[in-house]
Amino acid sequence: MAPVRVRQHVNPLSQKYQTPVQPLDWEKVYANVTQPLHLDIGCGKGRFLVQMATNEPHWNFLGLEIREPLVVEANHLRDELGLCNLHYLFCNVNNSLAPLLSNLAANTLQRVTIQFPDPWFKNRHSKRRVVQPELVAELAKHLAADGIVFLQSDIKSIAEEMCDRFAAHPAFHRQATQWLAENPLPIQTEREKSTVSRGEPVYRAVFIRGE
Repeated sequence: MAPVRVRQHVNPLSQKYQTPVQPLDWEKVYANVTQPLHLDIGCGKGRFLVQMATNEPHWNFLGLEIREPLVVEANHLRDELGLCNLHYLFCNVNNSLAPLLSNLAANTLQRVTIQFPDPWFKNRHSKRRVVQPELVAELAKHLAADGIVFLQSDIKSIAEEMCDRFAAHPAFHRQATQWLAENPLPIQTEREKSTVSRGEPVYRAVFIRGE
């Protein structure tokens, strides 16, 4: 299958992305809906989740991505590989997370990853960044107790902002006060591999959902 070419930056505030998704029929999405769910926000091409789903067959994985062609391609690859614990969904997470998780069984969501999100450097574009207080609050409602949120970026200011927003919510506490030297997950994203291979820093943190 030929590589899909898409725009690198997509403005989530544009009119095209203002329609929230409908809740999923989880029984139709996964072969075993009782397995814990790992949610990857901004999954890109989805290769990280392919490896995670292969490596951890007793978990379900859901990748959310705002660039629809990447979602189509990722689901095609999933079907080719026959991975029944993996699904990708085209959506704008900032208006779709609430309806998406509204009918998810309690304590199902146990792990969330937000890795190398679009930084939107200009201050006037800060509302376009994915980690907004509303997103943090929504995750706090649905993440199981002791569930984790793993954040990472190669841009320190963006990593700090993400951490500040999770730290500001009483449901979350940071696992360590310093940046993590190693990725706690068994798989690295393509962006992480590339950044590390150039000898550049990656700023990583884990937040835990309290009781």
